[in-house]
Amino acid sequence: MSAQPDHAPVTPYAPAPGAPAELLAQLRADKRADRWVPVFEREWAAALEESRRTFSLAGLYDVVQVWQGRIASAPAVDAFVASGYDDSEFIDMAELRGRRR
Repeated sequence: MSAQPDHAPVTPYAPAPGAPAELLAQLRADKRADRWVPVFEREWAAALEESRRTFSLAGLYDVVQVWQGRIASAPAVDAFVASGYDDSEFIDMAELRGRRR
């Protein structure tokens, strides 16, 4: 019998060292820069402070990963909005929860 696991361990996501700067440059070049850049900077600052307290880079990695996903999905969101798809049937769950109170 072998003491080796029968599966490969999942390696945690670790962005390249320059990823946050590249991400910020992409955000600044995007048409949503006026909204996205301040939010990214706020989230980055909060994750940086958490990292200083906990000695963990996980929060910083999470911020980078989430924003990379947002940038990657932005063209699909733009295409959806431009398609004129009628989403007026959308149910706002927050609004529904507010009505129950």
